[in-house]
Amino acid sequence: MTDITLDPDWVRAQFPAFAEPTLQGQAFFENAGGSYTCKPVIDRLFRFYTQRKVQPYAPYAASTLGGEEMDEARTRLSAMLGVDTDEVSFGPSTTQNTYVLAQAFGQMMQPGEAIIVTNQDHEANSGPWRRLADRGIEVREWKVNPQTGHLDPHDLEALLDDTVRLVCFPHCSNVVGEVNCVTEITALAHAAGAFVCVDGVSYAPHGFTDVGALGPDIYLFSAYKTYGPHQGIMVIRRALGMLLPNQGHDFNGDSLYKRFTPAGPDHAQVAACAGMADYVDSFYAHHVPDGTADAAGRAGVVHDIMRAHETALLTPLLEALRNRNSVRLIGPAEAQGRAPTVALALNRPGEDVAATLAPHGVMAGGGDFYAGRVLSAMGVEMDRGVLRLSFTHYTTQAEIDQLITALDAVL
Repeated sequence: MTDITLDPDWVRAQFPAFAEPTLQGQAFFENAGGSYTCKPVIDRLFRFYTQRKVQPYAPYAASTLGGEEMDEARTRLSAMLGVDTDEVSFGPSTTQNTYVLAQAFGQMMQPGEAIIVTNQDHEANSGPWRRLADRGIEVREWKVNPQTGHLDPHDLEALLDDTVRLVCFPHCSNVVGEVNCVTEITALAHAAGAFVCVDGVSYAPHGFTDVGALGPDIYLFSAYKTYGPHQGIMVIRRALGMLLPNQGHDFNGDSLYKRFTPAGPDHAQVAACAGMADYVDSFYAHHVPDGTADAAGRAGVVHDIMRAHETALLTPLLEALRNRNSVRLIGPAEAQGRAPTVALALNRPGEDVAATLAPHGVMAGGGDFYAGRVLSAMGVEMDRGVLRLSFTHYTTQAEIDQLITALDAVL
């Protein structure tokens, strides 16, 4: 972590939503479903649609510039993530990207070989892999502790053997919130000869990580949850990517970043993803004016500033919930080691409670959030689901206070 204090006024000035009159007084606590979009992304998207909306990579100016902006997004995001440029691919969503990857693994694997999935995952990193059972592939489930929702690496070790080809797990669950140790789990899987696929969708909004240093073979996240457009972004390391069967057009088979995008991506949204890198770089420049770090280093510093701010805000919220007998907190009760995604099982449907929070200016959500497997495993009544309160680094202490006051009124 870092001792640099986040400047909330500067941060919020980078997000047009906070100046939008219709959103004044509204505290946004459903960021796990999708974040606000930063201005650099909006500006790039608008410019592409107004100046570059032609087929890219042709030899005329508008097309050439459009292609260059798409390439810029891949180049800058890969540098932030600590991987090679062609190891980053774009697709319409993380779910769609996972289905494409599952199809590739299904073609490569043999009946009797195995994959490991968890019941902590969002359905996007669970359902597509589980369907490989239809091809004769064994699906083993790494189960959470039903009281805490924790994934114990020792339980994974008992599932690993020389038939396992892939281990899939989340960087952090979208309802449990606990941050899993990607490096440790990846090392266990690699030692057993298995590849690793990490769903980073629920963690990436809280700071981009150095995927190269973490070590997984696949890392997936969603741009619309990291202040960008509605795109899925996937890192596929070269050794695995060139081993898996090509899922793209035959003539793109030699291009790593095209092998797993069977349809052409949304050109404008790909180009706009460079705005996410713009935001990280300007964030770093504002908070570390004399800094000289490279792209991954800048992203790492920004990650730590964001996480320190979020942890400081999460602490009083968890304390306010701790003594409520009618509330069951899903996941860890301490702010350290968890993302600011707080799911609460209540004595009434979470969606109903979210509706009662709305008149208090609190935007929240209720339901199962495509995480029905882990909620069921933890004994949550699925007809009620949970109330989910999720925030990110642009949230302020005043909004946390507004939320706690609203919870006092409705719980």
